[in-house]
Amino acid sequence: MQKNLNGKIALIIAILVVFLYGIFGIPHGGLKESITRRIHLGLDLRGGTHIVLQVKTAEAVAASSDNDMVRAQDAASKVAPGAHATKPDPSQPVIVVSGVSQNNMSAVKDALSATEFSAYDLASTADGYKMTMKLAEVKDLRERTLETSIETIRSRVDSLGVAEPVIQKYGLGEDQILVELPGIDNADHVRDVIQSTARLEIHEVTGGPFTTQQDAQMQLQPDSVLVQGGNALGDQSWWSLKRIAVVQGPDFRDARASQDEAGRPDVSFTLTTGAGDRFYAYTSTNIGKQMAIVLDNKVREVANINGAIRDQGQISGGGFTKQTASDLSLMLRTGSLPASIVFLETHTVGPSLGATSIRQGVIASVVGMMAVMIFMLIYYRGAGINADLALILNLVILLGFMGFTGSTLTLPGIAGVILTIGMGVDSNVLIFERIREEIRAGKNASASVFGGFEHAWQTILDTHVTTIVSALILFFVGTGPVRGFAVTLMFGLLANLFTAVFVSRVIFDSILQRKTRGEALSI
Repeated sequence: MQKNLNGKIALIIAILVVFLYGIFGIPHGGLKESITRRIHLGLDLRGGTHIVLQVKTAEAVAASSDNDMVRAQDAASKVAPGAHATKPDPSQPVIVVSGVSQNNMSAVKDALSATEFSAYDLASTADGYKMTMKLAEVKDLRERTLETSIETIRSRVDSLGVAEPVIQKYGLGEDQILVELPGIDNADHVRDVIQSTARLEIHEVTGGPFTTQQDAQMQLQPDSVLVQGGNALGDQSWWSLKRIAVVQGPDFRDARASQDEAGRPDVSFTLTTGAGDRFYAYTSTNIGKQMAIVLDNKVREVANINGAIRDQGQISGGGFTKQTASDLSLMLRTGSLPASIVFLETHTVGPSLGATSIRQGVIASVVGMMAVMIFMLIYYRGAGINADLALILNLVILLGFMGFTGSTLTLPGIAGVILTIGMGVDSNVLIFERIREEIRAGKNASASVFGGFEHAWQTILDTHVTTIVSALILFFVGTGPVRGFAVTLMFGLLANLFTAVFVSRVIFDSILQRKTRGEALSI
């Protein structure tokens, strides 16, 4: 019996040491610095930038249908010369293939029914077919656009060196993203890095430059778009470009800030293998023609194709500074956003507010815990020491667990810690009151302790499981602060199950080992 008890005590001490390490790590510097290295502070405690973004997912749907239109044109024209594909409304995923003779209708239908066009419903018209993207496909594409935007923004934010950012769907609006950046107070730079779509494309030039938009419109060719010049080309110039890009955002494998022959900042890029082969095929068959580098819907540069180009190039002559060249290379490395975004909210939380929140939260936790511990000592006498030791270990396990998992502590998270203290006391009260009932029934101290834990265990388990389930629901459906509360509450409840049942029982057994037969229990 004594050997078994010593093993349990050794286990408790080992767990205490492990979770103390989780809180402090290998101490160096001050106590506060050691803790904050392990337990990160959230936006509401540390200060930083809070942003809500709206993703224009309809743009991604339109861009996808643009590419499908080109493929539909190629597929139809192979079996029906003279057939051409258009989009009556550029913003809608509806493609019309017309100019098909009655003899070729069946062949075109087969071509447009291929697997690559399975996302569309096909309906016949007088001289062709109408392709309408399925609602399920539109919904899926919009969801994927939102997820891709989140991952792209996360990559850009990570490049800023932000610790523990919150980047997730925002449940209060459709296609919205919540971004919280602790410790970042330069909201303007964050906006510049996040909002730029860095949509770099290379298009075939079909006309220009034109001095006015009206002149360009008059000479606009089919399947072409007008794009305004930017930077070195002058904002007053206009160019007619092929609607579909030769290469675009996802085709860029790498990008680095560099310098041109004159030592001016520029950006060097590398294409993926597939895009490089495609670019080589295009440039080798269009020597002497012009191509335009378009960045964020502005013609950055127009160059003559003097020879075949495979997978490497430079963007220069755009008036780059070191910072803008670095930012652009970052955008291209992390991938372009699949759709443009709109900033709905931008708030900066100062560190003074965070310091006040931390101080008040810590005071509330300490005062609440001290009040509970004093009450337990007065009301349950010697057994109150047992409850107080379990509470302290409960708090150590909770904070240590957060340190090991790198969790972020928020103000609602501190509320979760305080609630955990209350839940821990509740468990001890259930056990102690049951032990008192056993003593009043005439049982000795050892039998009373056994009966108290045996009968209270099921009730404690039921209350903790139901609360943990509620916390899980909060975690999965809530946003940043609510999830912080749910995390600390769940960790605290799991720790409380261990301390209130196992640790308290070991302390009682240790006390009973030292008591003589028939000696009363202080409770």
